[in-house]
Amino acid sequence: MPNKRLDANNITICGVGGQGIILASDVLCYAAFLEGFDVKKSEVHGMAQRGGSVITHVRFGKKVYSPLIEEGTTDCILAFEKLEALRYIGYLRKGGTVIVDNREIPPMSVLVGQADYPTNIDQRLRKSGNIQFIDATKMALELGNIRVVNIILLGVLSKFLYFAKESWEESIRKNIKEKYVDLNVTAFIRGREF
Repeated sequence: MPNKRLDANNITICGVGGQGIILASDVLCYAAFLEGFDVKKSEVHGMAQRGGSVITHVRFGKKVYSPLIEEGTTDCILAFEKLEALRYIGYLRKGGTVIVDNREIPPMSVLVGQADYPTNIDQRLRKSGNIQFIDATKMALELGNIRVVNIILLGVLSKFLYFAKESWEESIRKNIKEKYVDLNVTAFIRGREF
């Protein structure tokens, strides 16, 4: 995992449309900016509005020249769904970390009967590196709002990035509507304490 390296730190965030992947990457980017890093981000939306794949690349360091992460070079994959973690596992560098919500969201091909949801995702992911399965959806439901899964997962990620807690909270306040800030700060802390 990154640890305030001067060269570029690479984080890949992935999931399906509607899970708050773009918001999570915005929160991460601003927190990194507050820590004094040069930050770059790219995003691919796919068929996001229909539950399609969404991926963002976040890079930060002393000086970052490109927002794109090459395969095999990401320090951490933050995955909001298991199949999406598997889809983008090729981005992970040797020794990298995957933080993944235990949630399974069947893609359209599975829903219409054209394919089966893979049954061995956990085993395949475990072969790829340091994998942390998180019951983020369950935690979010306990907090009363499934939409905070993204911020819970950022809380888990925050334990590895060594940014000041205040930078994360300021970024949450900047990127989230005021009436949801307290809930999201609570969700962040819940993930950080996991």
